[in-house]
Amino acid sequence: MSQAALFTFSSVRGWAAATRWLTAAAASCCLAAPVTAAPGVGVAGPKGVAAAQMEAHAQALTRANAAVVGVEVMALEDARSIATLGRVRQGSGVLIGDDGLVLTIGYLVLEADHVDLVQADGRRVPARVVAYDLATGFGLVRALAPLGLQPVPLGASATVSGDEPLMIASGGDSADLSLARMVSRRAFSGFWEYHIEGALFTAPARRDHSGAGLFNADGELVGIGSLVVNDAAGREAPSLNGNMFVPVDLLKPILAELTASGASRGSTRAWLGLNCVEYGGHVRVLRITPDSPAEDAGLQPGDLIALIDGTPVADLASFYKTLWLDERPERDVDVEIRRGAETILLRVHSVDRMRTLSQPQGV
Repeated sequence: MSQAALFTFSSVRGWAAATRWLTAAAASCCLAAPVTAAPGVGVAGPKGVAAAQMEAHAQALTRANAAVVGVEVMALEDARSIATLGRVRQGSGVLIGDDGLVLTIGYLVLEADHVDLVQADGRRVPARVVAYDLATGFGLVRALAPLGLQPVPLGASATVSGDEPLMIASGGDSADLSLARMVSRRAFSGFWEYHIEGALFTAPARRDHSGAGLFNADGELVGIGSLVVNDAAGREAPSLNGNMFVPVDLLKPILAELTASGASRGSTRAWLGLNCVEYGGHVRVLRITPDSPAEDAGLQPGDLIALIDGTPVADLASFYKTLWLDERPERDVDVEIRRGAETILLRVHSVDRMRTLSQPQGV
């Protein structure tokens, strides 16, 4: 399938259409690779081998799609995150464990009071929150009753190439499938004190991206949907609407830690309570979180952050990395700002973000 076709391909609904699409997607994967003899294939010749490979890919993608469930969340009444995320949240998750472990995007289950997993037949299964990981953005929940589904294997995000078709699958009442391709792989810095390496950016964009699964042709999970972006191809490239997926390569080294502790060690780090953007070689404050260290210290929207603990910061990545270089989550941080014509040095006492959250059940 050509790259142009990937951009014009529309999402499909219904299993008949999905089956045709999965076969076409598998065919594009197989035909891009050299055909080799495979033991146990009953049809002789290159065409027979290609057909068998195509069928194997289609079956793997069908199983992967079946492992995607809806995630419906009601946040705690006193959750601070309601102000930005709302109390009722809907998205998707992917079954990755035989024990009912479902991987999703963390903001869906942040400060959750109740979680339901919604299967393709409409059945709702209650779940409990296992982990919310601030450092990666992942969330984990575990079904409290058998889902009767086959979990999917984790793929290698680092090996995804821009010329291979990928499947995006969402779950729940509005479950959908679409074809996409990776248009860039790069570090991502979010305005909410968030940074990851190796994020996958795909196009075309999906609006039902929250927790959606990104799969390769072998039905392996390579990413979890997080955001819609307008610079999917990169900042230096023409504007392109797409999605940012958190790569599963970030999950593998911390999965055992998440299931045992509810968060990775990297989530215990300094937090100021700032929403910022990059502006003219500085970091510009857009919003101050109420009752946060930044508010207590007197930072204001419009301030330009020039230095953190004496170190110049010119972008979000350098801001966060400098802030987190000292692993102590609670400490005094010297923040030099430009406010109009003034240069002001403020001392901000950072806190552990995880301690400011209403605790989800089960963590």
